[in-house]
Amino acid sequence: MTTFLFSGHVMDRPDREAPRFPPAMEPGAAAAIAAALDRHGAAAGDIAFSQAASGGDLLFLEACVERSVRRHILLPFDTATFEQTSVRPSLHGERWVERYRRALAAPGATVQEMSAALGPLADGRDPYEACNVWLIDQALAHADGALCFICLWNGDGPEGPGGTAHMVAEVSRHGGLIEHVDTRLLV
Repeated sequence: MTTFLFSGHVMDRPDREAPRFPPAMEPGAAAAIAAALDRHGAAAGDIAFSQAASGGDLLFLEACVERSVRRHILLPFDTATFEQTSVRPSLHGERWVERYRRALAAPGATVQEMSAALGPLADGRDPYEACNVWLIDQALAHADGALCFICLWNGDGPEGPGGTAHMVAEVSRHGGLIEHVDTRLLV
């Protein structure tokens, strides 16, 4: 059994000045994520941990569904708040909302909200950063030594707390295998 962990850029918002993950990159990102899963033999019996934001997270979850990988979706907020903050604001937000709802309802998916699972956050703690740590802890608890972290990332430093750069740094600290899908190379 392989345990997969994922973090990736959200689809750009309409007001983003410098494109990081525009819609034109979606097909290439989906293919690269699928190829990374295939390199590691993703199949029924494997398990995956991710959030479900528009962009990389949902592409990963959809690729896992195609391979019958069980999915644990951990969210920093309740499902409605997460939809409003991390799905709907993206370019083509309504299309991503449909995919988000489908991912949460798909057979083989377990959805957990951080506040229900862990209680309220300590004052000043960023919910996305806390969710990243929770994702890593849960993935490592299920890994039995075989953790594969796939990230859809441009390689830049953090734009804020709890992003993909933070997750890469945390996984590196724990010594996990990192499959980097570099958005700068997607067309």
